[in-house]
Amino acid sequence: MSTPISRPPSQHPRPSRARLALSLIAAFCLVFSIVYWVNKGAHTGWSMDRVPIEQLDEITGIEYITYDDRFVPGIEWLGGGIGIATLFFATSLFFRSKPTHSNS
Repeated sequence: MSTPISRPPSQHPRPSRARLALSLIAAFCLVFSIVYWVNKGAHTGWSMDRVPIEQLDEITGIEYITYDDRFVPGIEWLGGGIGIATLFFATSLFFRSKPTHSNS
């Protein structure tokens, strides 16, 4: 069995700028898509552009449905945001880390 080579803390490679930028974009996309989906209604079905609202007729007491014209993102918006964040993160893995140079 071989033992893994451990480097002193000062010699750990730094992530390249592209890798860091893509990872930060991935984290932003993930957080933004979750926050957007939750704030717009967190609808677990497909997106809706008309929301049904039950109302009660005051005279007859019969319930009926009217529709409010507003957009509520569905689960596909959340999945799309997570998918885009995953693509950015996977792309960041193709960039190598920069080795650190020590003057010792």
